[in-house]
Amino acid sequence: MRDTDRRLVVVTGASAGIGLAAAIELARRGDRLVLVGRDPSRLRTAAAEVREASGERPAVFRADFAVLDDVRQLAEQLRAAYDRIDVLANNAGAIVLAPVTTVDGFELSIQANHLAPFLLANLLADRVRRMVVTASGAHRSGVLDPDDLNAPLRRYRPLTAYGTSKQANILFTAEAARRWPAVGSYCFHPGVVRTRFGNESRLVAVGMRLLPLRSPGKGAQTLVWLANQDRSRLHDGGYYFDCRPRRPLRKAADPQLAARLWTTSAAAVGLPA
Repeated sequence: MRDTDRRLVVVTGASAGIGLAAAIELARRGDRLVLVGRDPSRLRTAAAEVREASGERPAVFRADFAVLDDVRQLAEQLRAAYDRIDVLANNAGAIVLAPVTTVDGFELSIQANHLAPFLLANLLADRVRRMVVTASGAHRSGVLDPDDLNAPLRRYRPLTAYGTSKQANILFTAEAARRWPAVGSYCFHPGVVRTRFGNESRLVAVGMRLLPLRSPGKGAQTLVWLANQDRSRLHDGGYYFDCRPRRPLRKAADPQLAARLWTTSAAAVGLPA
């Protein structure tokens, strides 16, 4: 099969965890993979794992989502390399255990988990056929105020900041489906997955060990399913868990809030609304 006949899949946060597990499975199924990650050494290791599993080495691109100029450069590189992106898996994310302001002036969780993927998707939208966003059931702890994206920096609580960014993921996906009808846009909850999240905190690491954790492969299952399912069988803008549609909380399903978030996010990253 010629490369032009095979799907091209870009996975962010592909160095480990859900992203790497999804990349391996998609490569095994015959897709061409592009891995995006922050750490060059871990990216090389991930690429070697994908090659070992599929027989083909994926392309790799480095970008730190805590730096929006990195995201802009990544988009330029992807546009130069590929005329078409069949699936953009916006999977990169982080739990931030202390209040951090990025070089761009935003609370790190909302930037790495929402603003950076929002910017990347916008810069690639005319090339993308399908977008899958890794959201989370943690959106239940979100307290999103689109007019004050840095609100979590005041009286910082890690899980609230994380939940707010995941609430933003779900709202973004729904609004993307409305604005980009040519792009199939979906998000999903992977479950509580055994990844590197929270490794910097002994308390979080111990707490995670007490939970019924999923393997990264199990967490990636719905991502892979959404990347492959016929669009006619999916709900555009939908939120999924275990390969089934789920209803997020009302605060993550408000179309007016989603539209406001889009406008303020566009202004934050320097895009037209």
